[in-house]
Amino acid sequence: MGTPSYRVLADAFVREGVGTVFALTGDGNMHWEAAFAEAQGTRTVNVRHEHCACAMASAYARVTDGVGVASVTCGPGVTQIATALVTAAQARIPLVVFAGESPLHGGWYNQSIDLGPIVTSTGARYIAVHSVKRLQQSVAEAFHHARSRSEPVVIGVPFDLQKEPAGNPPEYQPSTGFMPDAGPRQPHPDYLARAVERIRAARRIIIVAGRGARRAGAREACMQLAELCNAALATTLPVRGLFAGSSRDIGTCGSFGHPVTEEAFGACDLVVAVGASLRGYTSDHGRYFAAGDVIQIDDAPTGFARGRRTAGQYLAADARLAVEALVREIGADGPPVRADWGVSDYARRLRSEPVDARAYPVPEGTLDPRDVIRTLDRLLPKDWGCVNSSGHCSFFSAHMFDRPADCFLTIREFGAIGNGLSYAAGMAAARPDRPTVLFEGDGGLMVHVQELETIRLQGWKILLCVLNDGAYGAEIHKLRADGLSDRGGVYGRNDIARIAEGFGIRGAVVRDLGALPARVEEFRTSPGSMLLDIQISDQVISPRMAAAIRR
Repeated sequence: MGTPSYRVLADAFVREGVGTVFALTGDGNMHWEAAFAEAQGTRTVNVRHEHCACAMASAYARVTDGVGVASVTCGPGVTQIATALVTAAQARIPLVVFAGESPLHGGWYNQSIDLGPIVTSTGARYIAVHSVKRLQQSVAEAFHHARSRSEPVVIGVPFDLQKEPAGNPPEYQPSTGFMPDAGPRQPHPDYLARAVERIRAARRIIIVAGRGARRAGAREACMQLAELCNAALATTLPVRGLFAGSSRDIGTCGSFGHPVTEEAFGACDLVVAVGASLRGYTSDHGRYFAAGDVIQIDDAPTGFARGRRTAGQYLAADARLAVEALVREIGADGPPVRADWGVSDYARRLRSEPVDARAYPVPEGTLDPRDVIRTLDRLLPKDWGCVNSSGHCSFFSAHMFDRPADCFLTIREFGAIGNGLSYAAGMAAARPDRPTVLFEGDGGLMVHVQELETIRLQGWKILLCVLNDGAYGAEIHKLRADGLSDRGGVYGRNDIARIAEGFGIRGAVVRDLGALPARVEEFRTSPGSMLLDIQISDQVISPRMAAAIRR
């Protein structure tokens, strides 16, 4: 009879180096999941909602710089993950999802649906496996696509086919064996010379690093170039903290930037973007800098992103090699002489001046979220992981300074709320040796509150900081600004701390800043996770929201 197909498939995943799978078990994937769990060194995180399996795997991939893996059943198991797939596709996260399909040889089946169009409409790739002879090739193809394109892939296998004997298949060849070893791309000398010429002509330069710079290990080279050219250092939001500790670090540019950062960009005459895709949020849709003032260093620049021109000049190369070449070429003739334009002062002011000084009413028994984040920034160790979720409250928690980039996680593409718990779980699974801190709103938490049970069952150490304004903050502020009733966005201040306790997680309500030190210390010294239901004013509007309302 030979080996059952589900064992061949599970073995292929193991041989791809997969050690952790996030799954919700059903008829369509349970045999595969059971076989995977039998392999030495594997771990299955069983969740309560399919969407969360994919979201956790996405965060795990981002934190580990690897391929995230999730598994769901057929039919509704796949339709439930559509939002997570869109987010992963737009965020360019390598993800492989093992999904069941309805029986290939059966008649009518109540969960039957054509999964291919659903998956491909999200921007992910769908591989339907309807041949026992192609089991191994299909898995290798899925992982190769995820790795080479940084995109999500769903493998759909009918669950009756999974039980069919596969004979004695050959030894599996992992997709890593097919990845071309072409080496990093060196900059073309002519284009390098043009970039050197323009940098030498500029007087006030800001180097903006993105995920490509972090992935290529270009941090030190960027700092050397900044010293050579008296430039400031900034980052995109996903790699916030890449230059933590540098006296030239002026924070995150774009929609979540600090006013001091925006002021510095207003004074600069050249932006050198290193490994940054330069989508609209990075320049705040042209408010921070114009495309013509940018040299973009990227291994595959496109020139166009989300309806906008990205740069006026390009240097196609590996981020680290390109910046190192710039350092050599510029330094060879002696560093250019430039007057001080206040780089260190911008960096100092970023850390000393509030991101927003507007006065808002703060009713008794509630707190200003800006004060909450400033207090937590002082209390939380810099090496703890911080997860920045979506929604109105996410602006405030993005302003915590000098935390390394590998301790900060945000996946904001597609704008879906409710992912915070899953992203925190994914980070905790990827780095269990250090605590993880989630900053989430009450609305976002309640979307997938059931995963509090998953967090407890896994024994992860996560501090869940819920900024509770009793409403969907983005919606109520927009409705109020338009003179309309906010009733549809107000849910009231339910007792989230007691809800957490119902799932077996310690909870506490916080209405006083003075209570935070003791609560953080309680979390630090006690096992397991803890939820802080932090009561904040629903009158405080984030600067980004306020600016959008004014516009």
